Order: sequence, then C-alpha cells, then structure tokens
Amino acid sequence: MLNKIVMSMATIRIFSGSLEILAALLMLRLNQVDKALVVNTSLAFVGPLVLISTTTIGLVGLSDKISFGKMLWIVGGVACILTGVLKK
Repeated sequence: MLNKIVMSMATIRIFSGSLEILAALLMLRLNQVDKALVVNTSLAFVGPLVLISTTTIGLVGLSDKISFGKMLWIVGGVACILTGVLKK
C-alpha cells in the first residue's frame, strides 16, 4: 500500500512533468521564438512552486520523525536554493 504523503508528492511531480511536456509541444506548435520564450518563461514560475509544495508535504510527513532543528536546516536549505535560483 502506498503512503499518502509519497503519493501526493509523486502526483505533484507527475503534474509538473506533464506540464513541461505540454509546454514543449506548444512551443513546437507555435513555431516562433518570441512565443516559445513566453511559454518557457511562464514555466519558470512552476518550478519553484513544485519544489516548495513537495518539500512542504514531505516535511509534514516527517514532522513526527525528525527534530525541529533538522527541519529548520531543511527549510533553510530550500530557502538558499530558491534565493540562488530566483535572485537576479
């Protein structure tokens, strides 16, 4: 039997991957660099949201198994990743 937390995380990742494939097909269909760039840029918002949501779900699932200090380290690490990716 599958764990509900793992199932939720996997479902979000499957949705994200499907969205990436659909965006690639849309870029091919549009066949214009400027429009493909708009589609690609809109995907830049999806990646961090998927990372935050899957990490949050995972932390909720682990909340009874890991200490508060370790949880803060994980949240800090995710914050560093997002800062590095999103900062211009």
